[in-house]
Amino acid sequence: MATHLSHPQRRPPLLRQAIKIRRRRARDLQDPPPQTTHEVQVQSHHFSSEERDLLYEEALYTVLHRLGQPEPNHVKEDSELIRYLQEAFQVQPKEHQQMLQRVGELEKPIFCLKATVKQAKGILGKDVSGFSDPYCLLGIIEQGAGVPEGSPASRRRQKAVVKHTIPEEQTHRTQVKSQTLNPVWEETFILEFEDITNASFHLDMWDLDTVESVRQKLGELTDLHGLRRIFKEARKDKGQDDFLGNVVLRLQDLHCREDQWYPLEPCTETYPDRGQCHLQFQFIHKRRATAASRSQPSYTVHFHLLQQLVSYEVTQHQAGSASWDASLSPQGATILFLHATQKDLSDFHQSMAQWLAYSRLYQSLEFPSSCLLHPITSIEYQWIQGRLKAEQREELATSFTSLLAYGLSLIRKFRSVFPLSVSDSPSRLQSLLRVLVQMCKTKAFGELCPDSAPLSQQVSEALRMGTIEWFHLMQQHHQPMVQGILEAGKALLSLVRDVMADLYQCRHTWNKIFHNVLKIDLFSVAFQELQWLVAKRVQDHTTAVGSLVSPDMGESLFQLYVSLKELYQLGPVPSDSNGVLALDGFHCWFQPAIPSWLQKTYTVALERVQRAVHMDSLVPLGELTKHSTSAVDLSTCFAQISHTARQLDWPDPEEAFMITVKFVEDTCRLSLVYCSLIKARARELSVGQKDQGQAANMLCVVVNNMEQLRLIIDKLPTQLAWEALEQRVGAVLEQGQLQNTLHAQLQGALAGLGHEIRTGVRTLAEQLEVGIATHIQKLIGVKESVPPEDAILPLMRFLEVELFYMNTNLVQENFSSLLTLLWTHTLTVLAEVASSQRSSPLASSRLKAALQSLEVCFHAEGCGLPPEALHTATFQALQRDLELQAASSRELIQKYFCSRIQQQAETTSEPLGAVTIKASYRTSEQKLHVELLSASSLLPLDSNGASDPFVQLTLEPRHEFPELAPRETQKHKKELHPLFDETFEFLVPAEPCQKDWACLLLTVLDHDRLGADDLEGEAFLPLCRVPGLTGCEEPGEAPQTRLPLTYPAPNGDPILQLLESRKGDREAQAFVKLRRQRAKQASQHAPPQGR
Repeated sequence: MATHLSHPQRRPPLLRQAIKIRRRRARDLQDPPPQTTHEVQVQSHHFSSEERDLLYEEALYTVLHRLGQPEPNHVKEDSELIRYLQEAFQVQPKEHQQMLQRVGELEKPIFCLKATVKQAKGILGKDVSGFSDPYCLLGIIEQGAGVPEGSPASRRRQKAVVKHTIPEEQTHRTQVKSQTLNPVWEETFILEFEDITNASFHLDMWDLDTVESVRQKLGELTDLHGLRRIFKEARKDKGQDDFLGNVVLRLQDLHCREDQWYPLEPCTETYPDRGQCHLQFQFIHKRRATAASRSQPSYTVHFHLLQQLVSYEVTQHQAGSASWDASLSPQGATILFLHATQKDLSDFHQSMAQWLAYSRLYQSLEFPSSCLLHPITSIEYQWIQGRLKAEQREELATSFTSLLAYGLSLIRKFRSVFPLSVSDSPSRLQSLLRVLVQMCKTKAFGELCPDSAPLSQQVSEALRMGTIEWFHLMQQHHQPMVQGILEAGKALLSLVRDVMADLYQCRHTWNKIFHNVLKIDLFSVAFQELQWLVAKRVQDHTTAVGSLVSPDMGESLFQLYVSLKELYQLGPVPSDSNGVLALDGFHCWFQPAIPSWLQKTYTVALERVQRAVHMDSLVPLGELTKHSTSAVDLSTCFAQISHTARQLDWPDPEEAFMITVKFVEDTCRLSLVYCSLIKARARELSVGQKDQGQAANMLCVVVNNMEQLRLIIDKLPTQLAWEALEQRVGAVLEQGQLQNTLHAQLQGALAGLGHEIRTGVRTLAEQLEVGIATHIQKLIGVKESVPPEDAILPLMRFLEVELFYMNTNLVQENFSSLLTLLWTHTLTVLAEVASSQRSSPLASSRLKAALQSLEVCFHAEGCGLPPEALHTATFQALQRDLELQAASSRELIQKYFCSRIQQQAETTSEPLGAVTIKASYRTSEQKLHVELLSASSLLPLDSNGASDPFVQLTLEPRHEFPELAPRETQKHKKELHPLFDETFEFLVPAEPCQKDWACLLLTVLDHDRLGADDLEGEAFLPLCRVPGLTGCEEPGEAPQTRLPLTYPAPNGDPILQLLESRKGDREAQAFVKLRRQRAKQASQHAPPQGR
């Protein structure tokens, strides 16, 4: 019996009503009323024993009545499928045999071939127009069926297979498609058969011919070929259709489902290429004898069978420690394919059954939510609401709401359901969110669940409630075993740290997932809820603590404050926080604990300093590190204080300033305490120490430690962020208050440390100064035969050894300070010794050599003192003195005339008058030619207001020109502007005249008859500048030279004083006597005011 599928059968109303009542009762038994804790009641995926037996019967029946060739990836052997079913349903062997026997005894279903004639292409054109009016006749021929042999129809069996072989009531005919060579039918027929091995499918395609007049046919004629068709049709019977081709297929060769293009076969060799026909085949059952098929809708049975098999497959994967990937085994896929095909389930109903099964199993079994994407996507593509019955719409809507509620419950508990300790947790959560988004975007969800709120709103609410529940759960977890305010503080601290860790995870891991999928800012949702909850509990705790804070409680509160500050800083900036946060001003809750925190910080630091000094053996840490262990510990201790200050970072500017003042004060106090302790430690270790070098070494370490401490203290402004503090308190404090307070404290501490360092370096310097003074004194007693370079060797060896030792044991800053002290002391000693040895050129020459060597030693090629530190005023004065003291008497006389020549060159005014001369030297004659022309503006030295001037000419120094006697001019009476116009010649070689100190001394005197002549002034002409001595050529006309007159220095010349101290040197005494006489004469005739 064939049935056209245009009107599917409906289940009787009474049966549908019975099924609804039974389902409602089962749902009431399985789903208890919702709890107040908003827990989602997950539907069980397990079936009762009766339901399981019905499904097992259905599955066995499907396998036993399998039709068609197996698909390439399906299981061929039925026995293998049956074994799989036995395992999947967990049926015992005995029960299995009984069930298998019972199913085998059930009535067979009616086997049907569901054939769909889709279309054809390239068929023959039988009409005069070149087209055809095709239609198809189709049916199933089983062996033995047909017309009797010899009948008229048997002669045309070969050509007209269906029309004349299959009874007319079993023959199916498609519609006629007019005038086409590519007809499209899309018609489906159900063809029943009994034995697949003896049955074959037949399809004949014909061209419908209608009775028409020749006039009509001639009107359709288009070419000569059409004319031949007219004559051919004239010879055949009226109304006889033309054969276009046929398709003959054995049913046992077909797969369970086929979808192919088949060639249209001819009955003769004429026109072998007759086109193709597109056919679809499916083997289905009608009137299945199983109880499930008789009592339940097909998709429901398939849904339950799919649920049972998937449950088994997931369980098998979990037993093997592998996650199910939504791929069924070949056995399971074969059975479900056979069942859906035999039950003739549409693709949409299969997708719906798959969705119902997977969505229910996901709520009770653990497998990836991504497995739900395919069925929900398939439903979306095939969705037509009208194809579903009311109960099916209700069931699909229930699956949507159930999965949504379950998904929201997982999202609410995502911290525990998707722990980060499991590597794939983020991807699993993201997959779940995408499934929910995909589901809520479908047309099916929108039509079946119109009242559902937007998914992002529901997820946000779930996250908010889940955050609150998680906080209360963590609060219970941290509940202390022993009740007490201190234990409560520790528990609260642990809770806040857990909140911090959770917020970090929300920001860096989870927030990206929720934002990418749903545009939800999880971190903001969690922070807003958690900060209120934390603030309430912290405020209650600080209120319970009160104003009296013990040290232990203060430490607990400090840790809580730091964690709370970090939590507050983690949140959005105030402009983005959408209002006031509960944590705003949280620092005020901890204000009573500040004194306890500051005292604890100082006490801990002091204990660490004392312990560090007590453990210090005052030994340098290494060749490059010249301080000891306590300096390192001190650096760590001060760094901890700075770290505590940064952790505190008090928000109130004025109070933050006072806290910083306290930190600086404590740090400076600790530095001075350390200096006292480390010096006491050095004295303690030096007691009974026989090796003075070891004591000096420890003193070096002490000084280095103090220098290291100074460097640490110097970094306080940076470590305590004074610049940032100054900007914050600018509007609160008076101008300069921060500078006057903090910087004054710092400078006071640095001054104290500097004093301690200088004291230590001074002590080291004193140990070396004695040796330096001793070696300098020994220079005087060295034999005269010893050269100065050899005489100073003991001093240089002493300094080399001691300074190398100090450089090895002192840091560069302290070593430089030591060198400065030693250099100052050395200069003082040298000056004292030089002063006592003024009359000894030999001793002075040794002291001069010592000063030069010491300068090189203390400079050390740039590694010691810089030149500006070496060349002090004392050094320069000593250098000048020793330069003079080491010179011979004649050298001193030469220096004297050099200084007078220099004085003459620098004199530009003429308060004493001037003389005018011409001088030249004739090399060929070795004569110095001098013309004394005149004098002018002389001082009136006589009582009559005038003078009697004359000029005395001498070549100086006398030891350079011993054979040349002085010359004099004529005396002029009562004249202040005398014209001498006299010429003098000195026979003298050029060599002595070319020396720097060689000069012509012009002494202008006032002749006095009764007593000694008075001095008008002196002038010095350097001979090296006289024409004829400056070059090789003979001079021409000598130029006039005007020389201002000068007086000797009134306070005494140091050279003359030095010469005067050499009592045994006659030449020196005679020179000094003459110069003293001239100075005495000059002092008696000072020039009048204004000249």
